[in-house]
Amino acid sequence: MAYNLQTLITILEGILDPDQTRWIVDENNPQLQALLDKATSLQHLLDKSSLTKLDSQIREVAHQAEDIIESHMVHHMLSGSDCVRFTLSTPDLQQVTRDLDSVMEQAEKLVEMEDKKMPRELDLAMEQVKLVEMEDKSMPSSSSSSSKSAVVVGIHEDLMQLKDRLTCTEKMLEIVPIVGMGGVGKTTLARKLYEDPLIVDHFDYRAWTTVSQEYNMRQILLNLLRCITGNECDQHTDELKDMLHKSLYGRKYLVVLDDIWSTNFWDEIKMYFPDNSNGSRILITTRESDVANYADSSRSQHQVQLLSESESWNLLHQLVFGEEECPPELQEIGRKIAKDCGGLPLAISVIGGLLSKMERSKDVWKKLGDNVITAISESDKRCYSILSLSYNHLPNHLKPCFLYMGAYPEDYVIRGSRLVRLWVAEGFVKSNGERSLEEESKDWLKSLVERNLLMVREYNKYGKPKRYNMHDMLRDLCIRKCDEDKFLYAKNGPKVTFSNSRRVSLDTSNGMDDVNGSTESVSLTRSIICIGYKWEFKFPYAFSTSRLLRVLDFTDMQFSEFPTEIFEFVNLRFLCVYCNSNIPRGISRLWNLQTLIGNRNFDEPAELWKLYELRNLKVYGIELLKDEEMNYSVLKKLQMISARVAKDATYLDGFLESIPNIKKLEIHYDHQVTSTVIDLSHLRKLEMLRCIDKGDIPRTEHYLYCHFNCNIKKLHLCRCGLHLEMLRSFSTLHKLEVLKLSGCIFISEEKTSELEWKVEEEDVFCSLQFLTLEGLWLVHWIADETNFPRLRHLRVFNCYLKEIPSGIGEIPTLQLIELETCRKSAVASAERIVAEQSENGNYDLKLRIKDTLRF
Repeated sequence: MAYNLQTLITILEGILDPDQTRWIVDENNPQLQALLDKATSLQHLLDKSSLTKLDSQIREVAHQAEDIIESHMVHHMLSGSDCVRFTLSTPDLQQVTRDLDSVMEQAEKLVEMEDKKMPRELDLAMEQVKLVEMEDKSMPSSSSSSSKSAVVVGIHEDLMQLKDRLTCTEKMLEIVPIVGMGGVGKTTLARKLYEDPLIVDHFDYRAWTTVSQEYNMRQILLNLLRCITGNECDQHTDELKDMLHKSLYGRKYLVVLDDIWSTNFWDEIKMYFPDNSNGSRILITTRESDVANYADSSRSQHQVQLLSESESWNLLHQLVFGEEECPPELQEIGRKIAKDCGGLPLAISVIGGLLSKMERSKDVWKKLGDNVITAISESDKRCYSILSLSYNHLPNHLKPCFLYMGAYPEDYVIRGSRLVRLWVAEGFVKSNGERSLEEESKDWLKSLVERNLLMVREYNKYGKPKRYNMHDMLRDLCIRKCDEDKFLYAKNGPKVTFSNSRRVSLDTSNGMDDVNGSTESVSLTRSIICIGYKWEFKFPYAFSTSRLLRVLDFTDMQFSEFPTEIFEFVNLRFLCVYCNSNIPRGISRLWNLQTLIGNRNFDEPAELWKLYELRNLKVYGIELLKDEEMNYSVLKKLQMISARVAKDATYLDGFLESIPNIKKLEIHYDHQVTSTVIDLSHLRKLEMLRCIDKGDIPRTEHYLYCHFNCNIKKLHLCRCGLHLEMLRSFSTLHKLEVLKLSGCIFISEEKTSELEWKVEEEDVFCSLQFLTLEGLWLVHWIADETNFPRLRHLRVFNCYLKEIPSGIGEIPTLQLIELETCRKSAVASAERIVAEQSENGNYDLKLRIKDTLRF
C-alpha cells in the first residue's frame, strides 16, 4: 500500500495540541512542527498519487520517527511527573527530518514524471495493456459460446428478477446495477442476461463493454459502437461520443457497462445515452455500492449473494464430474471443500479445476481439503489478482483499516464498535471538523461494507449493523498484504516468535506454551491482540518489554487477578482485560488511554478522572461517591460510561458536569424515600440513556424525574418509578427513535385500581420507531396512530395490558407487533388489528406471539 503516515501525524498533533496539559513543548516546538508539516504534505501527496516504489522508505522513516518520539514520551511518563517538559535530542529529530525531506524529493520527482507523460502515449499504452482483455470481454460475439457453456448454479432467481426489471413496462431509461464482491459472479450473471433469447428479442440494439479501474474512454466507445453498428471506427474521442448518442437516439437499447469503479466515468459517459422513453436499459456491474447508488439512487441495487452450501457443492460437482455421479467415498470431503470456498463462485471454479486434474482418491482430496484457501491462492494467480483490484482501488486512509482484519482468524465475527475504537487507538483516523473520531471511523467501516470488502454478519434488534467479518478469500488477500507491507504478524499456533513486528495477533485457543521463551524482542511492538477463549490466563513475561504498546486486547480471556504489569504500558490507547478481581490502584498511570473495557469495578474510582484522553469506558459500573471524594475533572473526550450511584443520586451533579460531551450514558442507582431528579439538559450530545433502579422492587413513593436534552435517540428506563407527567415529556424529544420501559411503576395523582397510560392528542412521538413495554403493571393504554406516526416495531412483553389500541394498526410504517407472555385479550386485540389491515390490503404488518397468559 501507499504507506499511511496518519499515525505519525496523530502523535505529533497530540503533542502540539495547544489544549493539552501533559507536555511543555519549548525549544523543540519548531522542529516538531516542521516534522508535522512535512509528514502532512507527504501524506497529501500519497493520497493523490500511487507511489508504491517508495513504500519501504516511507515506512522506515515513519517508524523511526514514531520510535524516537514515543520512546521519549514513555521514558518521561514513567518518571512519575504530572507535567513533563518535552525535550528531544536535536540530532535525532534532525536525522528524521532529513530522511523525510529525501523521501519528499523523490516523491515529487515521481509525480512530476507522471504528469509529463503525453496523453497520446498513455492512450497507446492503455490500449496495448487492455487489447487481450477487450477482445475477450467486450465483444459478445466472440464470448457467447464460452458463456453459454459455462457452468453456473444458484442464479435462476437472480435471472428472473433482473429479466423482469429489464423488460418491465417502465418507459423511462432505467439504470440496473448488479453489485457484489469480486469473484461472486456479477459478469457471469450479466452475460447470461445479455444473451438470453427474451432479452435479445426485446431490444433493438445491445452493446457490451468492460470498463475496469484504469478505463480508456476511447476504447470503451469503440467497443460500444462496434456492437451497435458492426463497424470499426477511427474518429477522435469527442466524435465517438456524438456517434454513440446518434446511434442510440430513438432506439430501444440495452447497454452493459461491466466492472465500473469510478463515479467520474459515469459522469463522463452518461449524457451520451439518450432517454428515448421506450424502455431502454443500462445494466452496470460494480463492486462499489456507492458507484451504483451514484448512477441512480432512486432504484434498488441487485446484490449478488454468495452461494449456499448446497449450491456450492452442486457447482463443484458439475465442474469436476459433469453428468457423472460422485463416488460415495468422495462425497463428504467434496462437500467440505465446497463449503470451505465460502460460497464464492470464483474460488469454487479454481478448486474445481484443480480437482478435475487430480486423482479421484480420498487421500488426495483430503490433502487438498486441509487448506482449501491456500490451495486456491497458490494455484491460480488470476484469482489473487481479481481480488487484489478491490484492495488496490481503496483510498489510502482505508487500506490500514482493511489490513487490520488480518488480525482475526477465519470466520471470526467482530463488533463494529470494537473495530472502530481500535482504528482510533491505532491513530489511523484523522479528525474532521466537528465530527468525532468515532463518527469518522464508522463512516470508514460503512465504506468497506459498501465496497464489498467486509460483510455484515449480525444486525441489532433495531436493524443497524452490529457484527462484521471477512470472506476467507479476502482474508487470505489481507494476510498476504500484511506480510508484504510488514503491517501485522499473525500467529495461530502455540509456538510464538517475535521479530519486533509493529502489530502482533495471537490465537491463544491452541495455547501459548512458548511465548515466554521467545528470544526475539517486542520492544517496538505497538499492538498485541489475543484471540481465543482462555480462562485463568497468565500474563506472558515476554510482553513486559513492550513499553510502547498502544493496543492491548485480551477480549476473549479471563485473568484470575488484574495483571499489574499493564500499568507500565503508559503509551496505551486501548485496553481490554477481564479478570476476577477489581482493577487495583494505578490505572491513572495510563495517561493516553482512550478505551477501557473490563468486567470489574475499581479499587480507586476517583483515579479515572485523571485519564483526560478517555473516550470510551465500558466496565461493571463506576461507583460515584461524594464530589469531594471523587475530585472530578472535566473529561471532555469521554463519550460512553456506565456509572453506579452510591447511596443516592444527590452526588450526580459533579459527575454529570464532568462529562459534557457524553453520547452514551448508563446510570445505576438504589432508590431512596425521596425522589431522584437528574438534570441532563446541559448534555447536548447525549444520544442514549439507560437508567436502572437497582433496588429490590420499584416503589411508588420514589420516582425518577429527568430533565432531558432534545438530541436523545434511545431511552431505556428499568425498574424506575415514573410520573405520568414524565411520560408526557418524552413526546417532546423530537429525535427519540427507541423507547424501552422495563419493570417500571407508573405513578399518578389519581388513585385508581388499574394503571392507565393515556397519550393525549397533543403528545406526538414524531420520530419513535421502536417501542418496548416490558414487565409493566399497566392495564389500559389509550393511544392512536397520530401519537406514533413513524412506529415500526411494537413489543409488549410480560404485561397485564388488556388490549392493544386499535388505532396502532393504522400507523403506515408499522411492520411488526410482538407479544410475549401477555393476556389473552391483548393477543386477541392484536390479531384483530392485523386481520383488519390484511382486509384493507396491508400485508406488510406481521404479528408474532409467544406464550399467552391463562387469563
